[in-house]
Order: sequence, then structure tokens, then C-alpha cells
Amino acid sequence: MVTRALLLAWTDLLRPRVLSIVLTGIALTIGLFVALQLGIFWAIRALFSGSIHLPLLGDVVIGPLLSWGSLMLFPVMGFFLMAPVAAAFSGLFAGQVADEVEALHYPQRRGEDPDFWEGLLEALPVMGAVLLVGLVSLMLTPFLGPFAPALFYGANGWLLGREFFQMAARRHLDEDAASALRRARPLSVTLLGVMIAFALTVPIANIAVPVLAAAGFTHLFHLLSGSVDRAA
Repeated sequence: MVTRALLLAWTDLLRPRVLSIVLTGIALTIGLFVALQLGIFWAIRALFSGSIHLPLLGDVVIGPLLSWGSLMLFPVMGFFLMAPVAAAFSGLFAGQVADEVEALHYPQRRGEDPDFWEGLLEALPVMGAVLLVGLVSLMLTPFLGPFAPALFYGANGWLLGREFFQMAARRHLDEDAASALRRARPLSVTLLGVMIAFALTVPIANIAVPVLAAAGFTHLFHLLSGSVDRAA
């Protein structure tokens, strides 16, 4: 069931309307990470204005040396911080993705988006938790060694599964009923979340993951809630 939901979501990514959302997500994700890297780059230059003496090179200004060296952090930030970025962006287009998926596959059971501010307030604690897990994983990597990925994928899988499934379920159920359904099938929800977390670490493909997650958890909700009447 989980694999089926994910495969259906991958197929949906190729549909024109969903693909346009993917392209929007790509632009937003690239823009955010470029802005973040530029901020770090120029902040280092501004904070470190002294110089050091290096053999053969003579006096070297610290600021430019460290700022250019900070570019090596870009892929590291992408690996550990893509999950919270995806969680943040999900609120921008999860409803639109769910609308498209339900129109294509479940036309008789199209849901309604919850109030924007209500959904945002519900998502903020989870976004913060995902960010915290990413930062903790980054800091503990030198100490945990091969166990660091287990922490990253396991914790983010649970957190992303919780948030995205709740978003999909709230289109049809009130908060208590959506939470009850999620708690009744924790393995399915978490397993799909772990798959999404793995996709977050695939270069290039990971920028489409928020859309993939919104589509995948919409399918998973309908499969778990017993919806079988899908459009061809």
C-alpha cells in the first residue's frame, strides 16, 4: 500500500499541472538555499577582517579565505536542512497538489482545504522539530558515525509522515479524526515518511520532494480510508 501510494505520486509528477507546481518548488528551493549561502558568504567576510601569515603564501586576509571555504557547506546544508525546507514549503502548495491528485484519481471524494492560519499553526511545531533533528544530526555526525543516517532518516521519516498525512487527512476529517486515523496506521505513515526522507537526500530530485510528499500522502490517505473509486 505504501509503495503503491509512492508510485502513484511519482506518476502524478509528470502531469502538466502538477509539474508546474514542481517547477515552482524548484525555483523556491534554489532561491532559498542560494540566498542562505550568500548570506553566510558575506556575513563571514564582514565578521572576519584580519589576516594571518601562511608559509609560502605570506599574509592572507581571513575573510575571503573563510567565505570561499564556506561554499563547501552548501551540499552539507542541503543534506541536513532539506527536510525542514520541504516542510516549510509544503504549506504553500500541499493543498493545490492534493486538489490535482484528487481530481485525477478520486473525483467522488474531493476534500476541502482547512483554514490557512489554522493549518500553519498546526504545522509550525513539526517544522521546528524537523529543523531541530536536522541540526542535531549535523552536530552529532562526527560522534555517531554510521548511526547518524539512522537518526536522520528515522526521525525525519516520522515527523514528515506526521505532518504530510495530517495535511491530507484534514481535507476530509476534523483534527481529532485525522489524528486517530494516523495513529491507527503508524507503520504505513512512518514508512512513507522514511521513503520521502530518503528522496530528500537525492541530489536534484530532492527539490521536487515536497510535491511528491503531498501527492503520496494524499494517495495514502485514500488507500487507508478505503477509497477505491479512482478515475482512470
